[in-house]
Amino acid sequence: MARKLFRSAVAGVLALVVAAPGAAAQASAKRPARTERAKEAPAAKKPARPPAPQPVWPVANAPEPLPGSILPAHRIVAFYGNPFSPRMGILGALPPDQMLAKLDTEVARWNAADPATPVVPALQLIVSVAQGAAGRDGMFRARMPDTLIERVAEWAARKNALLFLDVQVGHSTVAAELPRLLPYLARPTVHLALDPEFSMKDGSTPGQKIGTLDASDVNYAMRVLDSLVTANNLPPKVLVVHRFTRRMLTNASRITLDPRVQVVVNMDGWGPRSLKEDSYRAYVYAEPVEYTGFKLFYHNDTKGGHRLMTPAEVLKLFPAPLYIQYQ
Repeated sequence: MARKLFRSAVAGVLALVVAAPGAAAQASAKRPARTERAKEAPAAKKPARPPAPQPVWPVANAPEPLPGSILPAHRIVAFYGNPFSPRMGILGALPPDQMLAKLDTEVARWNAADPATPVVPALQLIVSVAQGAAGRDGMFRARMPDTLIERVAEWAARKNALLFLDVQVGHSTVAAELPRLLPYLARPTVHLALDPEFSMKDGSTPGQKIGTLDASDVNYAMRVLDSLVTANNLPPKVLVVHRFTRRMLTNASRITLDPRVQVVVNMDGWGPRSLKEDSYRAYVYAEPVEYTGFKLFYHNDTKGGHRLMTPAEVLKLFPAPLYIQYQ
């Protein structure tokens, strides 16, 4: 799996270019001298852009939670990955018993940090894995077998945990990947996650650039989940959408909220604390949808001597994330 890329929220940062000696003087000499006429009649200034509207939290048009809703009364703490690869995340990096014991430890830490918001544990399994090879159908993604989904579902059941099915579509689409997951999503404790990073609408190979999903893709997934909730009299579903750049989720304001599907935009970039906080403000806080999430990387966040953010530090973000993911 391609290494997760991280973008700083500080827009407009460019690489430094060292000019050859004398280049600046040559460039200056080529500029036309400003004429007296130009001094007398300066060009009109462009009108200033109106300030962007300030984000409003809680979201003004968010529906009231229905009975059985997980959010906002609870916080979800999820372990992410795939048992076929220890490099994809903590879910596959440890033997099951050790992994579940570690999840218990994290749940306890979050309950201690915010006793007013009890934690619901979760496992997040990547069920459609983007890959660099086209595969038999040319979709640049590998679908995980039902036996693996059932195995992880059993692990979740041992801890009364939720199960999130995480979809990386590659060259496929959300509409094409969801039908095979419907029998699982019809279960009360199974929810959905979409990863725009590996949705390559322009035909690029996954991992070579950051992909994108649109509000229309999210709305489609919501309609599917809404239909399952209604047809099977289920409690509301949670839909997680990963994001750590602006282009990963286009037209976010057009996501149509529904009380039967609770939408979480999850900041899943990695790096030192300052960059993660900047990205949260730029790509999650700045474009309110409904609920927010925050991802912590046991490995990538601690590169270069940095340490993993604590629950207390994450809770200082505004709004305080209600979905926490560990990779």
